Amino acid sequence: MVVTGGSSGIGLAAAEALARAGDEVVLLGRDPGRLERAVQRVARAGGRTPAAHRADFAVLDEVRRVAADLRAAHPRIDVLVNNAGALGPWRRATVDGYDVTMQVNHLAGFLLSHLLLDNLRAATPGPARLVTTGSLAEAWGWLDPDNPFAPLTRYRSRWLAYGASKQANLLFTVEAARRWAPLGVVPTCFFPGAVLTGFGRTSPLFTLGRAVPMFFRTPERAADTLVWLATAGEALRAGGYFASRAPMPATRRATDPERARRLWEASLTAAGLSA
Repeated sequence: MVVTGGSSGIGLAAAEALARAGDEVVLLGRDPGRLERAVQRVARAGGRTPAAHRADFAVLDEVRRVAADLRAAHPRIDVLVNNAGALGPWRRATVDGYDVTMQVNHLAGFLLSHLLLDNLRAATPGPARLVTTGSLAEAWGWLDPDNPFAPLTRYRSRWLAYGASKQANLLFTVEAARRWAPLGVVPTCFFPGAVLTGFGRTSPLFTLGRAVPMFFRTPERAADTLVWLATAGEALRAGGYFASRAPMPATRRATDPERARRLWEASLTAAGLSA
């Protein structure tokens, strides 16, 4: 089970739970120090040291590199968790020329999923599972599915960019379900709720919210639905969106099949992939 964003927060909590249940976990993270500490925690939880790979999702060449490493080391991948996420600075472009939040939260996972598709299709017994961390923020996302990655003019604040990226996560799940479920890969998406992690630590809104901790979930509680989607038989519902193990409603613009198809095509182009 490959978990991106596995060095802290929800990803780490899920990795510990999966390892504790006996699953073989592979961690992906950006920061070497956090990744090493995560390896130690998962090893304590599961009794064996997990594989770990460092990659910065703000650099698509690093996504390609880590995908090549994963393909070589793990010919069969049963679960890929696209959990890596960021609330990037407004109007910041990546080295690839794209909005940083859109790239880290959507495009990098889109690329990684494509590059590991054959490994997922080799899952035994199938089907494989592709789980993406979404957010209620999709409700305020104003995403142009034909030109979603423009860094300087598309988004008026980093929260609008974040909402657009979370809308993209759902649209990706919808189109991936249409294309890949017949191939033996079940894509799902989930909303973990507001979580007490390092995410958004530079946001005044999150800083204020931490003063009222009853409104925030622990990473362990937030990861429960992720673990359920990765393991439970009843969670095999291609294209589903969930919160607290139950179906979650989403806006029409986040689930529209035509918008999902258009975003997919734009993402293929941005990631340098063929159809």
